[in-house]
Amino acid sequence: MANYREILRLHSLGTSQRSIAREVQSSRDTVADAIKAADAAGLVWPLDDDVTNEDIQELLFPGRYAYASPYTVPDYQWIHVELAKTGVTLTLLWDEYCRKVRAMGGVPYMYTQFCEKYRRWARVTKATMRITHKPGDAMQVDWAGDPLYITDKTTGEQWPAYIFVAVLPCSWYTYVEACDDMKQENWLLCHVHAYNYFGGVTRLLISDNAKTATITNNRYETVLNKSYAEMAEHYGTAIVPARVRKPDDKAAVEGSVRFVSTWITAALRDQKFFSIAEAQAAVREKLEELNHRPFKKPRTGCRFSAYEMEEKAFMQPLPTHAYEPSVWVTPKVGYDYLVSDGLNKYSVPYDLIGEKVEVKLTKHIVEVFFKQTRVAAHARLEKEQRDPVVKPEHMPEAHRKYLNYNAEEFTEWAHTIGPKTTETVQYFLTSGKEAEQGFKACASLTRLGNRYGAERLEDACERVLRLTSAPTIRNISTLCKSSSENSEVDRPAAKKPNGHGITRGAAYYSKGGQRHE
Repeated sequence: MANYREILRLHSLGTSQRSIAREVQSSRDTVADAIKAADAAGLVWPLDDDVTNEDIQELLFPGRYAYASPYTVPDYQWIHVELAKTGVTLTLLWDEYCRKVRAMGGVPYMYTQFCEKYRRWARVTKATMRITHKPGDAMQVDWAGDPLYITDKTTGEQWPAYIFVAVLPCSWYTYVEACDDMKQENWLLCHVHAYNYFGGVTRLLISDNAKTATITNNRYETVLNKSYAEMAEHYGTAIVPARVRKPDDKAAVEGSVRFVSTWITAALRDQKFFSIAEAQAAVREKLEELNHRPFKKPRTGCRFSAYEMEEKAFMQPLPTHAYEPSVWVTPKVGYDYLVSDGLNKYSVPYDLIGEKVEVKLTKHIVEVFFKQTRVAAHARLEKEQRDPVVKPEHMPEAHRKYLNYNAEEFTEWAHTIGPKTTETVQYFLTSGKEAEQGFKACASLTRLGNRYGAERLEDACERVLRLTSAPTIRNISTLCKSSSENSEVDRPAAKKPNGHGITRGAAYYSKGGQRHE
């Protein structure tokens, strides 16, 4: 048997085939065939110490020396490809191998030999990646450590543009995006854009433990961020956060982050960007270069070709409806019964004052939930405005009345009371710079009318106007009250009831008030 280990070692050092043949004492044809077969199989030096010449011969020339063994050699490359498919195991493949070999009259290996020979082949060829990462099974995501920088044209000030990275571990197909911050909305949008870029969805989504992904992740429980869980539900994927301080749980994205730092961030280090859009365009260009960059041997092709040939068919389809990212916040309702989206304020029912509510913010709508029931919804404003968005049905009755105050209604009401009340209302409405400044006094006047009656209010207004041309609510209220007290004094006193529990009645006093036995 030729010394294949030495042939490959000397070839890796650049030794000529003639010199190799002389060194290993084999023919030049044997050396040439070994080198050609090794290139085709992707076998490169160095090899593990336990890889023997017999292993290499079986790998390079399968079946050529089969006469030495009664067993049929499995097709290891076929096993490797099939094993990457969902649900396929070595037990299933061994069963299929046995049935196929016996149908052809051959002798199959036993299960333990079958598995051992495949694992040795995989170790020799370093073709182990697809054993642990099945196509379309998971997407791993993270933020890259090194940002790009955006420069202000006027001041020269710089601020970071953070790099989001998503990778499919089977094909290593990668998506990269530059963002102006790492907040919830950008975090969710990057996932949406990654799924659109890949053209499908994976079964699992593996993230780190940032607050945009998880609230709690310990040995006892995992509590996902509500917005993140909502996004995963829309796409039909399951979030499996990496364990705390266990980067090996998402090793593919950790490795891709290093590639991104080299081939994108470092490659763009000398470029100046004056907007986030410029940075994003440059990142997209470099991303295509990265995904089409050839793999190092022994693996052939590139990330894009590996995805197209090995993984794309196993991706779940995208949802029919586009996902609109939402952010959840849990504010406490203040005395003004308003909640904020960070830019503007929106009303909720006033009876929720002091309660904690859940607010769902999307690009176009603000929804408020209390105990999982929606209690308010508003169209979300794009620009900041001074006044809050308030629905009348959310207001207390007194506030709704105040909202409906106007000069015409106050004047019409005053006409129903009397001329002096009308004169008083006109004074309140015209004494200030604007009529609205008198609304409070007019509202107080209506309350006095409801309490003391129209006649007493008209009388009080008349008496005040005889004394001054500038009536006040205090003066009118005092006169209404004094009139009420005077009327109580003038009213005849009511007969007090007898304090005794038993009365004799008229019959007792008949005939001179004497009692007859």
